[in-house]
Amino acid sequence: MRWYGPDDVVSLADIRQAGCSAVVTALHQVPVGEVWTVAAIEERKSMIEAAGMVWEVVESLPVHEDIKKGLPLRDHWISFYRESLRNLAACGIKVVTYNFMPVLDWIRTDIAYTLPEGSKALYFDRKAFTIFDNFLLARPGAAKDYTPEELEIARQHFEQMPEAEKEKLFRNCMLGLPGSKIAFTRDQVLQALSEYAGIDSTTLKDHLFYFLRNIIPDAAAAGIKMAIHPDDPPYPVLGLPRILSTASDVDDLLAAVPDPANGLCFCTGSFGARADNQLVDMIRQYGQRIHFLHLRNTKRNENGDFFEASHLEGDADMYAIMGEIFRIMQERKISLPMRPDHGHQMLDDLHKDTYPGYSAIGRLKGLAELRGLEYAISREKRV
Repeated sequence: MRWYGPDDVVSLADIRQAGCSAVVTALHQVPVGEVWTVAAIEERKSMIEAAGMVWEVVESLPVHEDIKKGLPLRDHWISFYRESLRNLAACGIKVVTYNFMPVLDWIRTDIAYTLPEGSKALYFDRKAFTIFDNFLLARPGAAKDYTPEELEIARQHFEQMPEAEKEKLFRNCMLGLPGSKIAFTRDQVLQALSEYAGIDSTTLKDHLFYFLRNIIPDAAAAGIKMAIHPDDPPYPVLGLPRILSTASDVDDLLAAVPDPANGLCFCTGSFGARADNQLVDMIRQYGQRIHFLHLRNTKRNENGDFFEASHLEGDADMYAIMGEIFRIMQERKISLPMRPDHGHQMLDDLHKDTYPGYSAIGRLKGLAELRGLEYAISREKRV
């Protein structure tokens, strides 16, 4: 399971009691781009081992925005990234997860969407996001990304929204990076968005490939697998380019840097938010380059809305997905690290302040379901 460090409401003891043998975490206290020192890595590793678990997967080692934008200082930040990778390898880390999404790691319009049975989930509502983008953030040029019908429906709804509802939507969409409770301000986001003017998906891919060609040799030499997380959501938002949303994007990534150390953090939730992504086929196609898995489920509709469903429900066929993962692990003769992702807030956790999607009990429920599914599939394969 993912752990956000010593300040996380979900403790290492909670995670160990859930049946986990390993923790996925990061040094969230280190500013983006700065070197992760051996001392800091070992300190975090010692905490995890003292709780009876191991730390072999980092999530995430963030990529500095100068690298994503291709600015002159990118080589400086890349040299720091390479040093962090060497330090992580020296401490026994095997997989490093990262993403190349500009400005924001993820966006949801509701972080406490109430499901029929009373638990709460993360939700992306296209209409609500249209309201945020055009009337709350008021991004210059936003209107061109929506149809006239969408804009009119959003305008009418916005005019009827209570102020408290507007403020809540604004806060939800402006949440900071995972691992931080610090929200971005409107001016910060607009400034950051303006710095990506003129950077389309082709250019952003070129910047990603430049980054990878510089760091993958170090990662490969050190025995580290790099696992990029797909876009979340997997389509354009805020006028920003998306470069890892489809199978075609994955083809480009793997072809640009063929080294086996360059691979995927395959997130069934992010890829699964698009109906045209065939998850089982993608896992089968890219199985040799999947180094880490996020297992979660989403329920989507034709409007582009989706919410985080229970792990064994939603649009993703988790039975078929787990079966394909099991086959790949048998074929590769390895145990792929994987974790439940974005559990529902439920039971006692409804009264706790946790990172959105990362309360303990909902993830424990998902973990139990996924472990049971894996166990059943493994028994089937032996028959």
